[in-house]
Amino acid sequence: MSKLTQLAEALLSPSPLGFLFALIVVISVPILLHNFLSRGSSVAAPPSILLVGPSGSGKTSLQTLFERGKSAPTHTSQTPLVAECSLPVGITAASAKYRSVNDPSHRVREKFLLIDTPGHGKLRHHAFNAVGNTKNLKGIIFVVDAANLPAGDEALRQAAEYLHDTLLLLQKRLTNVKSSKDQQGVEVLIAANKMDLFTAQPSAIVRSLLEKEIGKVRNSKSKGLLESGIETAGDLDGVDSDDWLGETGSTQFKFEQLEEFNISTEVAGGCALGENEADVQKWWKWVGDRL
Repeated sequence: MSKLTQLAEALLSPSPLGFLFALIVVISVPILLHNFLSRGSSVAAPPSILLVGPSGSGKTSLQTLFERGKSAPTHTSQTPLVAECSLPVGITAASAKYRSVNDPSHRVREKFLLIDTPGHGKLRHHAFNAVGNTKNLKGIIFVVDAANLPAGDEALRQAAEYLHDTLLLLQKRLTNVKSSKDQQGVEVLIAANKMDLFTAQPSAIVRSLLEKEIGKVRNSKSKGLLESGIETAGDLDGVDSDDWLGETGSTQFKFEQLEEFNISTEVAGGCALGENEADVQKWWKWVGDRL
């Protein structure tokens, strides 16, 4: 016991040995604490971003640009394609905003999986399956051709119908969770592509056109008259709320109605075949804010 007392007195007394002991404690404790916290908050699986949209909208071109940093010729995809991408210089992941650039996990947090899905009508089940089965899904990018969305056009109807079905699937997924603790919101970016073309519609117009057309699709589907082309706006009281996108019984559809189901939407323009980074800067920033 006397030896322990002597050792304690030696360590705590103002001596070179006591100073060395205090210095070791001061240096080692922050290092050990940092390693413990970093290990506990490490990313178990890479986050995923899902690419969805009609055929020919530019999804594969966007995936190629994000993966390689430059555009390249592509062909129509018939199966889902997965690419590992990294945020470019100047875009910081939201989870690494307050981390040092020397943190070993900093580069890990800049990586994500970008999943491209076929846009053909007969192959869209790949996208719907990915919505429900993709692990660590951080967001969905729905790509539309902003230069091919004139009011009343077939391309607009197909894009609106595909977007309607995707959003309705998300709505059902979020409303069928067992508890509010398990309910995690999903963020959707509507990427208005091909903004370099003269006929491209501005982002605000793209948003308005899609909202109006989704409203028509919603009413038609509720009446089971989509194939007949008959549009009605009659009594909607008998419609099952599970099959109704947005606010039940509303006459007009607005993307804001989905916020009730923790689904946020944003429309941003860009060009997947552009030569400048600024052409897709808004899309990159959206992705970084979700990582």
